Amino acid sequence: MSEVRARRFDPIVVSPLSTVVAEYVPDVAAEVSYQSEAALEREFIGQLESQAYVYLPIRSEADLVANLRAELERLNSIVFSDAEWNQFFRDRIAGANDGIVEKTVRIQEDPVQLLKRDDGSTKNITLVDKKNIHNNSLQVINQYAVGRDDGARFDNRYDVTVLVNGLPMVHVELKRRGVALREAFDQIDRYQRDSFWAGSGLFEYVQLFVISNGTHQVLFEYDAPPTPG
Repeated sequence: MSEVRARRFDPIVVSPLSTVVAEYVPDVAAEVSYQSEAALEREFIGQLESQAYVYLPIRSEADLVANLRAELERLNSIVFSDAEWNQFFRDRIAGANDGIVEKTVRIQEDPVQLLKRDDGSTKNITLVDKKNIHNNSLQVINQYAVGRDDGARFDNRYDVTVLVNGLPMVHVELKRRGVALREAFDQIDRYQRDSFWAGSGLFEYVQLFVISNGTHQVLFEYDAPPTPG
C-alpha cells in the first residue's frame, strides 16, 4: 500500500458548519497495483480522517455504548445520570423487542425520543439532528468484533463502520482488488443473520451498506443484498 499521500481528498477548511476538500489527481499506477484488504482498509480510514471523521479504536460493546452515551450528551447538552441512561438506553435505543424495522423507523421518522429524568421531569433527546446536520458527529471504527460471548451465532469481525452520534449507521465491507464483490454481499447477509442483532443490537441501526474492492463500489440499503451485476 502507498501511504496516505495517495488520498484523493484532503481538507482545506474545517469548521463547525462545513468541510471543504481539495481533489487530487489519482495515482493511476497505485490504483491498479496489488493492495491487501488491510492496506485498503487503512487507506480508506485515512481518507475519512482527512475529511474530518474521527477515528476511534473501539473494539467492545461496552466501549461502543459508552461512546454513544457521550455523543448523545454532547448533542443534547445534557449529562445523564446512570439511572437515566440505563433506562433511556433500554427503552428508547436498544429495546429487547426492537428489530431492524423498529430501529429504522426510529432513525428515519422519530429521531427525537423522550427521556424521563430522575426528578420526574421529561426532556427530548435527539438521536440524529436532521434540521442542523452539522451538529451531528461522524466517527469511524474498524475491526469491531462480535462473538458467541455477545450472543451471536458465530464470531464475526466487521471491516469499517461509520458512527453518527455514536450509532452505527454505515457499514463498509472491503475486499482486495480482484476479489468478486459477491463475497462481500454474502458476508453482509451472514452478519445480518448471525450477529448484527447480538448484544444490544446496535448494528441493526445501520442504514447504508457499502461494498468495495478498491476498484468497484456498491451502495445499498439492507432488505436483502441485491445480486451484483
